[in-house]
Amino acid sequence: MKKEQNERIPVIALHCSGAGANQWRQLGEALDTHYTLIAPEHYGCESVGPWSGERAFTLADEAARTIELIDRQRSRVHLVGHSYGGGVALRAALERPHGIASITLYEPSAFHILKGMGAHGAAAYAEILAIAQRTAQGVVTGDLRGAASSFVDYWSGAGAWSALRPSVQAMLTRWVYKAPLDFGALIHEPTPASAYASLDIPTLLMRGEHGPTPTKLIAESLLSLMPDAKLIVVPEAGHMGPFTHAQMVNGKIAEHIGALEMC
Repeated sequence: MKKEQNERIPVIALHCSGAGANQWRQLGEALDTHYTLIAPEHYGCESVGPWSGERAFTLADEAARTIELIDRQRSRVHLVGHSYGGGVALRAALERPHGIASITLYEPSAFHILKGMGAHGAAAYAEILAIAQRTAQGVVTGDLRGAASSFVDYWSGAGAWSALRPSVQAMLTRWVYKAPLDFGALIHEPTPASAYASLDIPTLLMRGEHGPTPTKLIAESLLSLMPDAKLIVVPEAGHMGPFTHAQMVNGKIAEHIGALEMC
């Protein structure tokens, strides 16, 4: 659909597990006034509430509301996702490829891709299964704080949990019930890796220099699968680069989007 002269271009940004819309506040500041940032929250966030429990949770269930947002727009959207949000973004992109102008993914946690990557993928897959099982065990036994601390220290590094403010620890402890659903949805996603070759959409893949092996391999695999993809490694950053290196990461996202709109 033709864009009105004063109509803003939509950017949909999907946050990582345990975070919320506020993750993308600095991205909104990095984008110029031609854009409108839409940052929906996932199940498990207080604004959305828990998953209904009516059936086994899937990535398609999480992606449904993003797809609805894409369908509401008068023009194609720029889609952004970090970690779990990146996995959700990939699922939405496969459902609505013609509604998307560009994709930006920071270490998308599409763990199902690891299953077809040989020995190095198998080792990374086992690593993810271990943290998923450790987190789920904490939830099942009621050790919610232990589950949340294991989750945070895996993705952010040893000692990261202890460094968080008590209010943030409390928020993550309330949220951690959702973590096993996120892991399960990403691990059991049925989409074959070959399907991502159909996403002939300008794509910026980003990973941290010190990110964990599983998401590093996933980003590099998507680079080879997606026809119009490029990869940036963020120096000194880890998996949580959109937080720890927000200015650089959001600047690169804004550059990627802006360059395409200038074409």
